[in-house]
Amino acid sequence: MFNNILENAGSTPLVNVTMNELENIKIFSKMEMFNPTGSVKDRAAMYTLKKLLEDGTINKDTIIIESSSGNFGLALAAACRYYGLKFYCVIDKNIMPDNERLIEVLSEKVFKVEEADAYGGYLLNRIKKVHSLKNEIANSYWINQYENPINAESYYQTLGTEIVNSVEHIDFLFMGVSSGGTITGVSNKVKEKFPDAKVIAVDIEGSVIFCDKSGRRRIPGIGSSKYPKILEKAQIDGHIIVSESETVKMCHYLFENMYILAGGSSGSVMAGIVKYFTINPVNSMKNVVTVFPDRGERYAGTIYNPDWYSSLLSKDKGEFICYI
Repeated sequence: MFNNILENAGSTPLVNVTMNELENIKIFSKMEMFNPTGSVKDRAAMYTLKKLLEDGTINKDTIIIESSSGNFGLALAAACRYYGLKFYCVIDKNIMPDNERLIEVLSEKVFKVEEADAYGGYLLNRIKKVHSLKNEIANSYWINQYENPINAESYYQTLGTEIVNSVEHIDFLFMGVSSGGTITGVSNKVKEKFPDAKVIAVDIEGSVIFCDKSGRRRIPGIGSSKYPKILEKAQIDGHIIVSESETVKMCHYLFENMYILAGGSSGSVMAGIVKYFTINPVNSMKNVVTVFPDRGERYAGTIYNPDWYSSLLSKDKGEFICYI
């Protein structure tokens, strides 16, 4: 029995999500939407704060600061409440409305960035606001998920361990990239046990992680307008880039055919798997493992909204060419 629901972060189900459309491919996904606040980020939030408190880096009076497009902000807001810490969250106008409301309920203060940066996203301006807050508040700590090694460590110790202990063999690991912590931690754990496994990163059009051409991104939780330094420690064998329309179509496929109400990054990674093996078919059975990072209820106004969906498809011109 748990004394608090946040203590139940992790131990999420591994589900067979194999698609008949892909020959010789078995796909298994960790369903991270079953974490307490609905995403994989609960793992990093709880693990990171616990470690920082134990080693004395922060104390009960420290103001925790982080920039987030949604899921990590919500996970940290809840984890800070659990540990009796005050949390300042820097968000932007691209955040899902439901996530924004929930973060506001749990956080001490929320700062919303309205102006896009030079890349068409909001991350760089959010980070500017974080630096401003750090300079103003003496006893403050910026979690900095894009560079903090504890972020990757949390996934290595938790999610990565669960994955390698749940399957007999892994031929491919597909993971979406944004802050880089999840794929860095999990790829290193998987490579330890299955050194021949190929790790494929899935990114989205408009992100600068694997492509020089930047652009507007409307789906939070996948891609970035800044290369995450933490990714330098990841073991990645290749990458594939999907469009927002491919992402949304896959979300609808998962809901209509597998009854999985998945978030945007889940649709991206599954679309990446389909695209990769369409381009690179295999002639013998392969085990593919992936992660569905969050749940889809908070995307009801966008991905699962018929008007928003139709508008997105009408604007998709397929101009990006940095696919693999």
